[in-house]
Amino acid sequence: MTNAIGIEKNKAEKLASKLNILLAHYSLFYQNTRGYHWNIKGNKFFELHLKFEELYNDLLLKIDEVAERILTLGHSPEFKYSAYSKSSAIKESALVSNGTKAVENILASFKIIIEMQRGILVLSADANDEGTNALMSDYIRLQEKQVWMYSSFLKK
Repeated sequence: MTNAIGIEKNKAEKLASKLNILLAHYSLFYQNTRGYHWNIKGNKFFELHLKFEELYNDLLLKIDEVAERILTLGHSPEFKYSAYSKSSAIKESALVSNGTKAVENILASFKIIIEMQRGILVLSADANDEGTNALMSDYIRLQEKQVWMYSSFLKK
């Protein structure tokens, strides 16, 4: 039995479940990045304030795209932060005003998210779900570049 876009219902359900966990990760990453943007201090303030704003705006778009993909698969996106905090490996950050610490936290979040998206790629390939596959591939490609850039900022 297939859903409205021709994907086996059980595979679509499994994908939607994983995408809901990714949505939780993105939502906490987004909120943490907003906090870094609001609270950054120091000699790299102008540079990091702008970069963090660019990042949280990008994360907000991804949150919407992931939620819409879940709907496209025939399921409902989670929207409660209480559920997000239970299922996300990314946890709420404490107040961070140090740029180096904020960038380290961002890199740790990217690592978690990229690994998760690679797992979703395996599931989407098995389900012959090119829509989810393309979305994850695009995200990974962009995020790997962002990891390189943030790592370069830290001189790692």
